[in-house]
Amino acid sequence: MAPINGWRHSFDTASSWLLKVAKAIGEKSYTDINTINFITVFALGNAIFYHRLLFLFAVNTLDYLSLNGILTLLTLFVLVVFVSSLFLAIIALVTQCLVKPVCMLIVCGNAVALYFAETYHVILDRTMMGNVFNSNLQEAAELFHPKLLIYIFVYAVLPCFLLSRLNIQKVKFYKRFIYLFIVLFLGLGWSFANAKTWLWIDKNGSKLGGMIMPWSYVGNSIRWYHGNYFRASRQVTLLPAAHFIGSGKAIVILVIGESARAQNFSLYGYPRPTNPMLAKAAVVALPETTACSTYTTASIECMLSHLGSNTSLMTLYEPLPSYMQRSGVNVIWRSDNWGEPILKINHYQRAEVLRKTCQEENCNYDEVLLHDLNQDLQNSTEDKTFVVLHQHGSHGPSYFKNYPGKFMAFKPVCSSVDLQKCTNEELVNAYDNTVLYTDHFLYRVIELLKTFQQPTVMLHVSDHGESLGEFGLYLHGAPYSIAPDVQKKVPFIVWMSDEFKKQKGIDNNDIGKGANYSQDNVFHSVMGAFGMRSDIYNKQLDIFNID
Repeated sequence: MAPINGWRHSFDTASSWLLKVAKAIGEKSYTDINTINFITVFALGNAIFYHRLLFLFAVNTLDYLSLNGILTLLTLFVLVVFVSSLFLAIIALVTQCLVKPVCMLIVCGNAVALYFAETYHVILDRTMMGNVFNSNLQEAAELFHPKLLIYIFVYAVLPCFLLSRLNIQKVKFYKRFIYLFIVLFLGLGWSFANAKTWLWIDKNGSKLGGMIMPWSYVGNSIRWYHGNYFRASRQVTLLPAAHFIGSGKAIVILVIGESARAQNFSLYGYPRPTNPMLAKAAVVALPETTACSTYTTASIECMLSHLGSNTSLMTLYEPLPSYMQRSGVNVIWRSDNWGEPILKINHYQRAEVLRKTCQEENCNYDEVLLHDLNQDLQNSTEDKTFVVLHQHGSHGPSYFKNYPGKFMAFKPVCSSVDLQKCTNEELVNAYDNTVLYTDHFLYRVIELLKTFQQPTVMLHVSDHGESLGEFGLYLHGAPYSIAPDVQKKVPFIVWMSDEFKKQKGIDNNDIGKGANYSQDNVFHSVMGAFGMRSDIYNKQLDIFNID
């Protein structure tokens, strides 16, 4: 801990020095500084003031007392300064008027990014920026904590005030060009001279790229937008025509969980009784189920695609609900969440709309998704009905808000969105209560299906898992290659009615025999449950196929 505290002291000292400079400048009307010096000072200040996590990560993973460790740290510092200087030098080469406004935007963005990075230990890579842009207002509000205002004041307001007191003196074009050349020469020269340090940087590139401000969130936002725009511009390719084996009615309900990790389900061996209702409901918990991604939109796209985790970026195929609807199945999608792909179905219902007519207990929670569902199923004019219920589930960081009071079985609970302020016991208690409520919700789905004298099935698969402080990580969305198993291992729970078992000639002992499963199984298992066949059906991924 001594080295870490030493680095923190250095950063605190640097911060105090910058505040003193701000005070000194504030006592004057304006301080003159030319464009070149301004860029250099800003690049150095940006490296010192906003990269505590980056350098602490380096210190914790390097032998920083060795010569190679020291050189690697210096190379990392040079890299941060070099990229900022190069970017601003290019802007200055075009127009010097934009240099200060751009720097002000950078410090404002850095302040918010630093809050989330230090509070939730998230890495601002492309995946995480996708999470940001796919969050709705309610989800964003859950992440707010008064500490954010402190970050904005210290890391945005004060630096902007400091910048506003500087009067930038323009320099001639040839000097700006020479400065750009010097930045390139020194930056590249240092990199080549210390090429051996790039082995560590390359090895940790995915993490480092998500920590360098502002390029972590700016560059990855551009990458996400470009990929998203590219996907949105493609034509949807229809899947081949399907037919059904046999006739008769059937209901399949797919419950998509949110941030539920298998590790905290007692069905998977967790010592706490988080699944008391499901334990007596004759369900099958499929082992070792892996999510395709660590964030919602990608995982849902994966489980609703016939290609699963092999989904192509070049070709956009219609998702499972749209395919079912086009094939004559009555499809109902009810959501207390977000992130689904574009759907072409007849019945799409959001929780906030359902709440307007819901007078039952717990309408403010996931159970609103069951409001009048029995009536909708009874009124269906189609023989086959496919229902998707997308839960709010265990969405963080406000775990304590996701369940009614009577499900607060594990106490005390974390009642703050600043998860680091809570003890591990409080955090796990709050999370486990969300799992307990999901247990109740799924049991109600099963009880609903039992009222129908026809083959019925419930599948529950979570979109991804969740980190509760393990390895210093919280929430989800870590780059998949380095994400811990708690963000990737999810529950896959199946319940089958007696009529369904009889129709398929299977029982609980016939499924779940595989060593591992994934969200790739969802699409083909739903097809299998309905007896639906087409050229894209893969019986190897159908959990109900026992041939």
